[in-house]
Amino acid sequence: MSKKYNRLILGGIFILLIVNSAISQQKKTEQNSDYTQYVDPIIGSAGHGHVFVGANVPFGAVQLGPVNVFEGWDWCSGYNYASNTILGFTHTHLSGTGIGDLNDILLLPVSGKVALTKGTKEDMATGYGSYFSHKNEISKPGYYSVILDKYKIKAELTTSERVGFHKYTFDTTADSHVLLDLADGIGWDRPVKTFIKKTDQTKIVGYRYSAGWAADQRIYFAMEFSEPIANIALYDSIAPVKGNEGEGLKMKAILDFKTLKNKQVLVKVGISPVSFENASANIKSEIPNWDFDKIVKEANSKWNKELSKIQIKASDKTMKVFYTSLYHTMFAPSVFNDANRDYRGTDKKVYEKANFTNYTTFSLWDTYRGLHPLYTITQADKINDIVKSFLAIYQQQGRLPVWHLMGNETNTMNGNHSIAVIADAYLKGYRDYDTELAYEAMKKTAMQTRDGMDYIQKLEYIPADKVLESVGNALEYAIDDYAIAQMAKSLNKTEDYTYFMKRANLYKLYFDKETTFMRGKLADGNWRTPFNPLSSVHRKDDYVEGNAWQYTWLVPQDPYGLIDLFAGEDKFLAKLDALFLLTDKVEGEDVSPDISGLIGQYAHGNEPNHHTPYLYAYAGQPWKTAKLIREIDDKFYSTKPDGLCGNEDLGQMSAWYILSAMGFYSVNPANGIYVLGSPLVNNAVIHYKENISFKINAIDNNAANIYIQKAEYNGKPYTKSYITHDMIIKGGELKLYMGSKSSTTWGVKKEDRPL
Repeated sequence: MSKKYNRLILGGIFILLIVNSAISQQKKTEQNSDYTQYVDPIIGSAGHGHVFVGANVPFGAVQLGPVNVFEGWDWCSGYNYASNTILGFTHTHLSGTGIGDLNDILLLPVSGKVALTKGTKEDMATGYGSYFSHKNEISKPGYYSVILDKYKIKAELTTSERVGFHKYTFDTTADSHVLLDLADGIGWDRPVKTFIKKTDQTKIVGYRYSAGWAADQRIYFAMEFSEPIANIALYDSIAPVKGNEGEGLKMKAILDFKTLKNKQVLVKVGISPVSFENASANIKSEIPNWDFDKIVKEANSKWNKELSKIQIKASDKTMKVFYTSLYHTMFAPSVFNDANRDYRGTDKKVYEKANFTNYTTFSLWDTYRGLHPLYTITQADKINDIVKSFLAIYQQQGRLPVWHLMGNETNTMNGNHSIAVIADAYLKGYRDYDTELAYEAMKKTAMQTRDGMDYIQKLEYIPADKVLESVGNALEYAIDDYAIAQMAKSLNKTEDYTYFMKRANLYKLYFDKETTFMRGKLADGNWRTPFNPLSSVHRKDDYVEGNAWQYTWLVPQDPYGLIDLFAGEDKFLAKLDALFLLTDKVEGEDVSPDISGLIGQYAHGNEPNHHTPYLYAYAGQPWKTAKLIREIDDKFYSTKPDGLCGNEDLGQMSAWYILSAMGFYSVNPANGIYVLGSPLVNNAVIHYKENISFKINAIDNNAANIYIQKAEYNGKPYTKSYITHDMIIKGGELKLYMGSKSSTTWGVKKEDRPL
């Protein structure tokens, strides 16, 4: 063999190695850019997490998933991992809430005889529904499948924004049916009026009006089947209804399919808040074909696009928890208009072709704290439409939303936190809306007289013997009043700024210097007695899902003012240390399940405490924050089905994790300051907008090196224990040098502490 030939062979092998290496690197890059692989939708579905499990797309109107036999509070989403029952698949769900509603429009594929009443946990033989095994269940972003043991049917689900897509594979080509049930929802939900009509051989339309948490919910639907409907039998509950259409309180339909091609029935279900004509148009607009696998891929692509807005490098556990958390933050707010932009307002009027995307499902008592600040760095294209949705609600109901659901004001929880969300957006430069209308809405909402606000308007404390939850109400109002004041200042409304800053400081009236707790004060000026700071009697006390230990720190808008109330940093720090150490309980008192995820008296499972670990930075001890962040991560976030220590609350529990994992948190929800803690990730890149990215590199970061030793920003020393929103949106790089021992210098000086 000639040397020349040898060289050719060796050259070919070398080229082949290069090509193989390039292919391998390309596959590795493709794998690393597939962020949906790290998402496990089952996390948080057991215990108190209450997360939605099923198929949806980011911020979609449709959440299509299984519904179990309802077994109590932990089934508020309709599904809990502890169950082995499925009654069917519904098109709307709530994720992580403490109240149950929705679960509208139930479909169930059935072989054999079709029952009209639900099965029970103990008996699935005589009623409709089936047992199932988690071994035969697959849940991924945009896709869900399960085998129904009783019927030997494989059900697969995927969605677009407004359309649910079902694929049912039977084990036979005959004796196949689909049950449609409009009777039942979840939790508080009950039907008011329902309607079903067969319009042709493959199409059903209808509506479901219900009352529950959402007092007047109206949902319209259109269904298209891949196979002709051989027969339809209608019922109002169990009473037969003649013909191809019927209206009643609890309408149901049994649809028969004589002979199936490939043993399959596919169903597309469009939903609309306006009409079943619009629901049908939504199908035509979003899923005009019957290619189920194509829609699965498109749903996955939509999720991957959103998840890739933050790219991290971390341990396998952190990668999984992080991207599952990011996934959970995009279930709500959900789209509440049709493809043509029609929507139904809070006043029940139809608004046609709106010039913005209308949203609903605002759990603001929870989400104003961390989720909405997170959106300002990850969802820049949605902030203005969220504010416009708030303003439309204001114009329709006379005040901004408190807890809005499906075009209904539920008035759930305390405060007026849409105010803080608007102020935060405005101050961060999101102003593509009528800013004067926004300020008018904020001010008018703050001048209501409900839940003790009449006292606040007179610059007085709320008497505990006149108004329930007086302390909880007042502390939340003070945060919103601070937010209004900052916007008033920006708009040169000097008198309003002065007035609302006085209101923002009313929190000081509830601080008892003798006990050093926030307490309820009676109309005669005396503190309420007897007083036990450990007591948390649900909705019969001065606090909201908490006790005095947990609520004394709810002053995120003015930590330095709170420190002054304690008469200095030493006493403030001693009390804050005690919060995380005291494990005593009130003998004989049942603690609300909302108060969960305890470290001492700190309750990570409930949102009012989420900022509290970061308060150490304001008193010059940021290393204590770092230690707590790592402890919270280790104890309360896992990759197991019960991997959340409390209700997800439409993304807030996850938003805390996302921000904290990157190394910071929004203590004050309306001033653009993020307090540094202890990064769980080694590297994070926030893609704010095209060609604008903010990088965080944690040097020598590991389980032992939890303390920031020093920092650099764009190559220069950075001594402050916080970063600003402007730093993120301008792009740049923050380096955090980590060590195993707390630094006695970084972030300690008063000029380096958070603003």
